[in-house]
Amino acid sequence: MTTAHPTIVVFDLGGVLFDWNPDYLFRKLIADETERKWFLANICNGEWNLQQDGGRSLAEATASLSARHPEHAPLIAAFNARWTEMLGGTLAPGMAIFDALEAGGVPLYALTNWSAETFPYARSNAPFQPILQRFKDILVSGEERLIKPDPRIYQRMLERIRVHYPQVQPAHLVFIDDVERNALAARALGWRAIHHTDPAVTAAQLRNWGLPV
Repeated sequence: MTTAHPTIVVFDLGGVLFDWNPDYLFRKLIADETERKWFLANICNGEWNLQQDGGRSLAEATASLSARHPEHAPLIAAFNARWTEMLGGTLAPGMAIFDALEAGGVPLYALTNWSAETFPYARSNAPFQPILQRFKDILVSGEERLIKPDPRIYQRMLERIRVHYPQVQPAHLVFIDDVERNALAARALGWRAIHHTDPAVTAAQLRNWGLPV
């Protein structure tokens, strides 16, 4: 593999291929939209949840946050106990890109911020399990105890890819992530990267790089 053209694609999962949204659960638990948005922005927010993706146990996360906000303890407990209700299935536009790349023979990998305790559910349950089996390898942040956009997790992904393609260089890789800072971190390391906000724009960029979408 000597070409500098991108030849391997690394996907984020949530927000690109899989539909994950805490609102799906909390609509059932907090009827008022303003109150629900406040809770998800200020109590069980993204930064708190990201620590579970980095390896913190669900039990510790629930206990520590409940101790700080005992008035919200039942809702905090529900976040982790009922997390599967936040999964809405797959995202058809992202899956169309995935399918086209796979059909074109492009090696596909996944690099996801996901708790090590909850990812086994996706590995063993439809509709996620059949899709995950199609990747050459999947790097899960919670298993590595590293989270995007830490440069070390991208280096670890590159090392895993080199198990199959020893000569691969960062310029051979395309990374697709719905979080801008994660895409920028990959780009800073020499990867091609797409901040995935519009599937049509993502597909067009991949075509511009010569990939079969």
